[in-house]
Amino acid sequence: MSTFIYSPNHGRIVFGTGTLKELPAELEKLNASQPLVLSTPEQLSQAESVSALLHGKVAGIFSETRMHTPTDVTRKACDRATTSKADYVISIGGGSTIGLGKAISIRAGLPHIAVPTTYAGSEVTPILGETENGVKTTRSDPNILPSTVIYDVDLTLTLPVYLTATSGINAMAHAVEALYAQNTNPVISLMALEGIKALAESLPVLAKNPFSKSARHSAFYGAWLCGTCLGHVGMAIHHKLCHTLGGSFDLPHAQTHTIILPHALSYNAPNIPDVMAALAKALPGSEGDAVRGLNVLLDSIKVDRSLKSLGFKEEDIDRAAELALRKPYYNPRKIEQPRIRELVRRAWAGEDARVDL
Repeated sequence: MSTFIYSPNHGRIVFGTGTLKELPAELEKLNASQPLVLSTPEQLSQAESVSALLHGKVAGIFSETRMHTPTDVTRKACDRATTSKADYVISIGGGSTIGLGKAISIRAGLPHIAVPTTYAGSEVTPILGETENGVKTTRSDPNILPSTVIYDVDLTLTLPVYLTATSGINAMAHAVEALYAQNTNPVISLMALEGIKALAESLPVLAKNPFSKSARHSAFYGAWLCGTCLGHVGMAIHHKLCHTLGGSFDLPHAQTHTIILPHALSYNAPNIPDVMAALAKALPGSEGDAVRGLNVLLDSIKVDRSLKSLGFKEEDIDRAAELALRKPYYNPRKIEQPRIRELVRRAWAGEDARVDL
């Protein structure tokens, strides 16, 4: 076994069914009395349910969260936290809302409790992605990590089937790249494969029966493991492409990850044979081919496979490929512009991924 370093992140995890009711006790442990509750406009009712659970003892509700954590929204939310004298932040929602909570936490020095309602995984990473002037950048800092995460399976029962599928593949992408990260290690690889397997088995079930509690439980468990992987290791070309497409072209986060993942994996496949073999075992229907396994999985959960379905224009393919090459992340295979351009074109067209780039 090769030499490695594993430094686990700190943070408290409360996982189960009906666990949102533990929120008052968690706040009491943390000596918090005036949390600012965050949500998107669409999830305002969930923020209001948190306020009701706390008997209205909150600094207020900020429901103006937007995708990709624009810095102008963060500044507005920080001002609201200051004027309301908030001593804590509670985010309830998906990756966008949790991202805003992390941004406020690191900027204003306020502790953060995250209550995820999707499978994004942001709640267990010390990584913050922010967008300013059409460019999305990321940074990592242990202080970005929420102090407590409450996973309540009940909160995912009403997650629409399409968002269930795309946020689940978004989570899976974290674990796939963790398997070939520059600083991966055996512990993370075990967690990654377990998380991928849990999602690959539960997402097709949820596509047919979104109210299956056992499948919801398995998917949330997988998402937690996959997000934890991302929180410990670096990213590669998959995340670089998704950050580019999201930050510079305003494409939706989870859907973009879903479309790009099999193509990014196929790009790196020639240089990661051991990872491909392990992945194939975790993906039902792969028949020994991990790229095939991902194609089969995406077909079974009936998600959009093309960037053009998200509004991405064919004439922007060259610019996206060029932007993705700027300040490149580590990648197990050399990044070459013509091949990346073809990867983006295939994703735009909605073609099945294939290992011939």
